[in-house]
Amino acid sequence: MSDDSLLHVQELLESATSSLKTANTLLRDMTGVSDTHRERYTLKAHAFGGVAEGKIVEGIFDGQNMIDANGQSYPVPANYASKSKLVEGDGMKLTITDEGKFIYKQIAPIERKTVQGTLVQEDGQYKVLAEGKAYRVLLASVTFYRAEVGDRVTILLPKGSEANWGTVEAVIPKHLAEAHAKQVIGKHSQENGELLPDISE
Repeated sequence: MSDDSLLHVQELLESATSSLKTANTLLRDMTGVSDTHRERYTLKAHAFGGVAEGKIVEGIFDGQNMIDANGQSYPVPANYASKSKLVEGDGMKLTITDEGKFIYKQIAPIERKTVQGTLVQEDGQYKVLAEGKAYRVLLASVTFYRAEVGDRVTILLPKGSEANWGTVEAVIPKHLAEAHAKQVIGKHSQENGELLPDISE
């Protein structure tokens, strides 16, 4: 092979590498999954024992995908994640059948906590504002519970660790949410000695 041919191959490889980096950057921007986020779950999956053995793979749920110990990402069906109420950080097992079907199973649920928040839509993504942070939630969960922007919802979060994703557990009926809000406002007014003006005179 001539020097010109080697140079051409090298240029092609550099171009392909650059294109892959650009594609990865665009994918991270669209999905919100950062390298740091992926690395964190890759390390957890490695400690969890998530290495591929034949057609069985173990890993950690990152809120949208399962990450194995090699950093490989496996898309978890949103309907399954919603109905199973998978929480970011849960340990999972993936079985790939001879027919090529992907069967996921939750095998090591992380400790959870429950919080309430308000459903919002930001940059085309559904999020729940709770505890001073916006947690992303799966579209499948929002549609499954027929939630609307402004609804009060209960979400599950990993206890004792940071998370980017929340898992919708329930939507609080509007009349109950409104009654709760009035109760909170009334309690706040009493604690601060605020009285409604007397307009009887």
